[in-house]
Amino acid sequence: MEEMRRIASFSINHDLLKKGIYVSRIDGDVITYDIRMKEPNKGDYVSNPALHTFEHLFATYARNSKYADSVIYVGPMGCRTGFYFLMRDDVSKDEVIDLVKESFAFIADFEGAIPGATRKECGNYLEHDLAGAKEVAVDMLEVLKSWTSADMAYAE
Repeated sequence: MEEMRRIASFSINHDLLKKGIYVSRIDGDVITYDIRMKEPNKGDYVSNPALHTFEHLFATYARNSKYADSVIYVGPMGCRTGFYFLMRDDVSKDEVIDLVKESFAFIADFEGAIPGATRKECGNYLEHDLAGAKEVAVDMLEVLKSWTSADMAYAE
């Protein structure tokens, strides 16, 4: 068996990574955005229930936005420090930032039943935390308040 190549996300110095939105990789017409909501290895992570609720709300909003046809994937990182957001390159980086901010504002203000959170729709329907998801969204809205595409490169 050949030696496996190291994947791009493991090549980032996580000791330098701060909260924000970064371009993780570009594959053809798909851009993977690293939405970092917690600083890695600092002992503060998004709880599983809050991350789960955040995923339901973020994916629902993004897939119902005017960019719905360009959304490829919205999913949490296993380390519980953020999300990967895959978009087609027909949406500018600044538009992606705006969409993320709109999505997070939607989460911060959300009230009611979490979309897709019934037993028939979800594989872990009992593990949700709307208050926790809202707290993360509010924090990230502050982080992203003046974020621009010029801020999307990882620190070296």
